[in-house]
Amino acid sequence: MFHRSLLIVPFVAAGLMLAGCQKKAATGVTEPPAVTVARPIAKRLTEWDEFTGRLAAVASVEVRARVSGYLESTHFQEGTEVKVGDLLFVIDPRRYRAEQARAKAEVAKAQAALELAEAEAGRAAQLVKTRAISQEEADVKVKGQSQALASLQAAQASLDAVALELDFTRVTAPISGRIGRKQVTEGNLITGGPSGATVLTTIVALDPIYCYFDVDERSALKYRELVRTGKRPSALFSKIPAQMGLANQTGFPHEGLIDFVDNEISTTTGSIRARGIFDNKDRLMAPGFFARVRIPGSGDYDAMLIRDGAIASDQGRTFVWVVGEDEKVTQRNVTAGPLEDGLRIVREGLQPTDRVVINGLMAVRAGVSVKAQEVEMKIETTAPAVAARP
Repeated sequence: MFHRSLLIVPFVAAGLMLAGCQKKAATGVTEPPAVTVARPIAKRLTEWDEFTGRLAAVASVEVRARVSGYLESTHFQEGTEVKVGDLLFVIDPRRYRAEQARAKAEVAKAQAALELAEAEAGRAAQLVKTRAISQEEADVKVKGQSQALASLQAAQASLDAVALELDFTRVTAPISGRIGRKQVTEGNLITGGPSGATVLTTIVALDPIYCYFDVDERSALKYRELVRTGKRPSALFSKIPAQMGLANQTGFPHEGLIDFVDNEISTTTGSIRARGIFDNKDRLMAPGFFARVRIPGSGDYDAMLIRDGAIASDQGRTFVWVVGEDEKVTQRNVTAGPLEDGLRIVREGLQPTDRVVINGLMAVRAGVSVKAQEVEMKIETTAPAVAARP
């Protein structure tokens, strides 16, 4: 009996299927495929071109010693911010104080010699009137006064130079910014002067901050063509907006300006160097960080935004399926652009009233009638996976 039941089941199923087919053939009615459609979002926008770059300090200084001597003390904490004029290092000033005292004595000596020469020149002027001395002797006294004045000026210049060297024993911050580590510790002999001077530390300015990036030749030519047609200003003649994001950031949260474009294309890389400037008030960005930069890649224009999954391609042509008023599907060739807020830009081929198929694309073809359900055009989201129960 059990084996007989197993043999009967397939025949019953086949009979039901045959009955269904006969019913479908008898009525001649086929349910149209169900699809989901949505109308494009009309938006006036600007396309952005994205590049990669590196952050760099607006100002960077190697703090070097200007005079030689032993490093006496350090007056900053490594890695902190300093302001211009803050005391950083002190080089042993005793030798320069002694030089200053000697120079002051030379000035006083020259001042006394000048006063004596002035008195002698004055007496000579009176004596030459009474012919008590010759004119030649009077001229010698006058020239002696001029020589004494020159000696005083030379002594004063020497004093000023020594005072400057004494001032250089106090090394101060030339710019405001974040200071690095001290590269020489106390007690070491420091070499100063215009060449071969000892590097004591470095300071980099943090606010604002630069971002350097390279623009390829094709993009550079495109921007120049946009300028010729009046669709977009050029960074060569004006500051254009720029947006920047770091490696750990989503999108481009930092707003800035392009303030520099180099004067030639590199023959090695085939690109041109550009620079953006951005605020860094919170000091979280530092020179050397990798960054993503985007700049306007087109003029303003009216575009349509649709789901990226609604666009298909055939032999290099991009198209979408559009449902007409008669509920029939037609193929519409479109010109697609980059993504904008998660939706694909369509430059040409669509109108705001078109109903674009966004779900059920595998079931449609040109001329087929469909059962369309209209929804709002928005980014497609994936439902979270549900954990299986044990």
